[in-house]
Amino acid sequence: MTRFKGSSPARLVTTFTVPAMPPSTATDLAIDQLVGTQVTDAGDHLVVRSPGRPGYHWGNFLQVAGGDVDDAHRWVRRFEAAFPGARHLAVGLPREPDPAAWETLGLTGDVVESLTAERAPQSTDLPAGYHVAPLADEADWGQRVAAERAENEATGEFPPGEYAEFLRGQCAARRRLVDAGHGHWVGAWTAQGKLAASMGIVVLDARGATRRLARYQSVLTHPDHRRRGLARHLLAVAAQWAADRGAAQWVIVADDGSDAGRLYRAAGFTPGPRAYGYHAASWR
Repeated sequence: MTRFKGSSPARLVTTFTVPAMPPSTATDLAIDQLVGTQVTDAGDHLVVRSPGRPGYHWGNFLQVAGGDVDDAHRWVRRFEAAFPGARHLAVGLPREPDPAAWETLGLTGDVVESLTAERAPQSTDLPAGYHVAPLADEADWGQRVAAERAENEATGEFPPGEYAEFLRGQCAARRRLVDAGHGHWVGAWTAQGKLAASMGIVVLDARGATRRLARYQSVLTHPDHRRRGLARHLLAVAAQWAADRGAAQWVIVADDGSDAGRLYRAAGFTPGPRAYGYHAASWR
């Protein structure tokens, strides 16, 4: 296994260890590598690149491994050197920084919490009026992409045109994971065939262990169908698919302090390490 050493030359790696890397970061990188993301060990940081997908901000970023997490100027310079043509900026950190060091540069902080479970969430009743089925064809995936675009338009988090480009690449990557047998995307559908809620799950080999772990992906419920128990029901459906393929640990991620995090706790997930990062959707 490759480990970080300050004297090491930059090199492309397929296995790596970041000190205190939370499960969210480790599983994100492992899943992205399944669909072509490249990770280069540059000593005190990783350079993560997703060729052909410049709009994937957290697929083209710097993951700090050592050094001063408050030296924002240094890490910004490292990012700019690694991604000279990037329109965004994204830097992941191994521990909590002083927010002021980054916010003075106009960057926004991202804090996500990793939650894990050693057993699959228990099944709950599916609310009346819905049925569950995998996302199977262009129309199904098109509904998923449309839902994500609508959510971004509601929040205004990313420029719409760039986000649409990102979603096209993301959808293609997810479908490759499904076709290769690594992943599964499942939805709750109305009687009229509208996608009300959906999520993915990807099964990964846990390094150094015989068991496999499963990482949930992008839980999303349409605003008109929230607070009905759809996401809670789909958690168990997706977990069972992963269990049938040898998963013995489940990982899910939520924004720090979010309603989603509270839902996952109620479903039996235990909160764990937080991942920190700073990001600007439009840097240049």
